[in-house]
Amino acid sequence: MKPTVLIIDDALFMRRVIRGILEDNGYDVMAEAASGIEAMRILHEHTPDIVILDIILPDASGLDLIKSIIDTIPSAKIAICSALGQDAIVKKALDLGASAFIQKPLSPEKVLSALAPLGK
Repeated sequence: MKPTVLIIDDALFMRRVIRGILEDNGYDVMAEAASGIEAMRILHEHTPDIVILDIILPDASGLDLIKSIIDTIPSAKIAICSALGQDAIVKKALDLGASAFIQKPLSPEKVLSALAPLGK
């Protein structure tokens, strides 16, 4: 069975790029969200295996959403995806419960290598 993924990013273009990479490589993108509110609504209806989460959203910080996602779906693996690659932000995301970090700009290699340890 293909791992299911929820992509949370406010940029439509970025969601499409990530979706393409994942679907071309055996993942099932079950939903996309452009905001924290939309993401939490989806998470109350679906149970993805992996959540790809941008740090900067129009209505929330991705860092703040990590706890909410874990509380809602404890089994979900979270991969932070952001251009903000400062060590302090990456460390905080991982300390909060994220399992991986994907640095923007994206490439298929970056996405797939970050997700590989999360299971496929």
